[in-house]
Order: sequence, then C-alpha cells, then structure tokens
Amino acid sequence: MKGKFKKVVLAYSGGLDTSVALKWLQDTYGCEVVSFTADIGQGEELEPARKKAKKLGVKEIFVDDLREEFARDFVFPMFRANAIYEGEYLLGTSIARPLIAKRQIEIARKTGADAVAHGATGKGNDQVRFELGYYALAPNIRVIAPWREWSLTSREKLLEYAEKHGIPIEGRKKSGSPYSMDANLLHISYEGRLLEDPSREPEEDMWRWTVSPERAPQRGEVAELQYERGDIVAVNGRKLSPARVLAELNRLGGKHGVGRLDLVENRYVGMKSRGCYETPGGTIMLKAHRAIESICLDREVAHLKDDLMPRYASLIYNGYWWSPERALLQTLIDASQRGVSGRVRLKLYKGSVAVVGRDSKADSLFDPGIATFEDDRGAYDQADASGFIRLNALRMRIAASRRQRRKRG
Repeated sequence: MKGKFKKVVLAYSGGLDTSVALKWLQDTYGCEVVSFTADIGQGEELEPARKKAKKLGVKEIFVDDLREEFARDFVFPMFRANAIYEGEYLLGTSIARPLIAKRQIEIARKTGADAVAHGATGKGNDQVRFELGYYALAPNIRVIAPWREWSLTSREKLLEYAEKHGIPIEGRKKSGSPYSMDANLLHISYEGRLLEDPSREPEEDMWRWTVSPERAPQRGEVAELQYERGDIVAVNGRKLSPARVLAELNRLGGKHGVGRLDLVENRYVGMKSRGCYETPGGTIMLKAHRAIESICLDREVAHLKDDLMPRYASLIYNGYWWSPERALLQTLIDASQRGVSGRVRLKLYKGSVAVVGRDSKADSLFDPGIATFEDDRGAYDQADASGFIRLNALRMRIAASRRQRRKRG
C-alpha cells in the first residue's frame, strides 16, 4: 500500500490510539504525516503530543489553540438549545469533533495533503462524527481510518505495539490498559477497563476534575451568572470570554462535586455503551440557562424549543453539526435568544446545583402584578377562567357523555 498517499493530516491527541496510528501510517503507507493537535482545553496533554510527534519524525506539527473558538462557536450555541442527549449526556465529546474536523481540513488544504486520518475506532461514534465533518467541508477528501484496517484489535495489542516502537503512553496501570479518555474544556469522558461492566461502580481515583460530593465543602456557594442574548458574559460580576466562563464554572463545579455522570447510552452505530463523564461547568450552564429562559421566553416558544431539542441533540451526537438541518435549527434557536438577558443565582452544594434567584430588568415576561395571590387591582379577572376551562374541557365532556349513553343503552 506504500505510495497510495503522499501526505496525511492526522487528528493527533497524543493518546494511545493516535500515537500508534501515527507510526502505523508511516509504516503502512510510507507517507508523510502531518500531526494536528487541537488545544480545546485538555491542557497538559499538548506538549507530550508535540514531543511524541517530533520523536516519530513528523516535520509539520500543528498545535492550535482553539479554546475560544470551541466555546464561542460550538459550546455556547449548543447550550442556547439546552441540548442534552437521552436525558443526561451534555455532549462534551460530540461537540468537539466538528471543530477538529474543520481545522483538519483547513490544514490539509494549507499543507497540500491528499488525505486526512483519525484514531476513532470502528465501533464508536467518533468515526462517524469526524468523517461526516470531513465530507461536508471537503467532499472529495480521502479518509484513512486505521482502526478499520489494522490488526490491532484490542487496547492490549495497541500497548504492545507502542512498547515495541518506543511510544510512551500516559496513564498505563499494572492491572491493564488505561481508561480511554477524552478531555476538552467542556468535559472529560472515561470508557474501558471496569466500566465495561455496567454493574460496577467507577473507581474514585478515576475522576480528575471533581471532588466526591461526600468530600465537598460543608457549606454551599452561590454563583451569579449574567446573560446577554442567551450567552453567559460574566461570572460573579467579572466579565469573561466564553472559554474563561467555562474554565471558571469548571473550577466552581469541580470544587463542589458537581457534574459527574455514569451513563449507558445508545451509540449511533447501534450498540449500547457505558461511559462516565465529568461536566461541572456544563451542568451549571444548563441549569442556569433554563432558569433565565423561564422568565424571558414566551410559553409557546419555550415549549417549541423543548420539542425540537431532542432532535437537535441527536444531530450533534450523531455527527451532523455541519448538516443543513442543524444550521436551520440553530437559526431558530438563536432567534429565540434575542430577548434572553439577565442574571441567575445558583447554589452549589455537594454535587447539586439549585437555582436560588433569577431576574431580567429588560426582558422578563414575569409580571408580579398579575401572578400575585394578593389583590392584583383588576389586572386579571378570575371569573374569565370559567369559560376558559369549560372550552378546554369540551372534548372530554363530549366523550364522557357518549360513554354514559352507552352504559345506559
């Protein structure tokens, strides 16, 4: 197969799969490999990735700081929709893939590469997310998916390959291969090892961002978030960029044990998978955004958004960020946020997030003069409710009358 590709841009995290993939691409295709590592908030993984790529003979190494773009153009738009997959998952891995695919295609064009590659397995969702992104942005690009070609069919075989070729792997344990982890500014995910048995509790030392709720501070902490047009612009009175908002909420949530999730989810490729997630900042964001919307959004707009959200979340989970239908839904969602501004106060305490206040001077639809149980000075005529109720009960009254006639007959 040597000579089939001249230059390949590899989405390179520096972890086990992509470190092996880099060497495998060189050996299998004899091609030049361009490594691309996206800095989307994983922090300490970046320099080891650069060093590993250099050690393996890579000449063109891209390590791009995409944290602000990730938060501003991908995470924040997703949270305007209150997107959550299967009732629990905040889509931390899913939302990162379209950005990585976008930048990978840009680098391929810049370096004259004739193919792109990724380290996603043939059993997972990420292969779909990456490749749908590639084809949406560069319809004639050629794609290499090593996991669908090589004979390294287990993590132990990958570790053996890495050891044979002198590739260092972070996090190896004597008891077996490390967890399969994905980290970015929104979350960390964990799969593999004992997590493959859904009946077993995760090891406490697996978690990296959050303290256990039992060890969290004995006193709760109140955080105040300021919103403009559906996005957080300040935390506790400090104006922050989108990436810094996420970082600060991760710090606050992690301190109080907020954002742990143990989930068995339905993958797009058809199987069930058990994974664990830490999403402290995202958990806070979802709670706060629904709170500010509760006083700013018209009832039917809010309900329409809730109806559309599962479809929107599935599009992201399944890899269709760049699809026309996702773009169409985003236009509707963003239009709904024009009047979503104000402040939300939340109490963080031992793994929980509770809304303790929300207000919006300019955009609130909550009118205490109408909602009050006290004298509303004629703002609402309670007698009007009789006709409203009788009209809404009409179809049920007709059905009840028919049942009674049948019983008598």
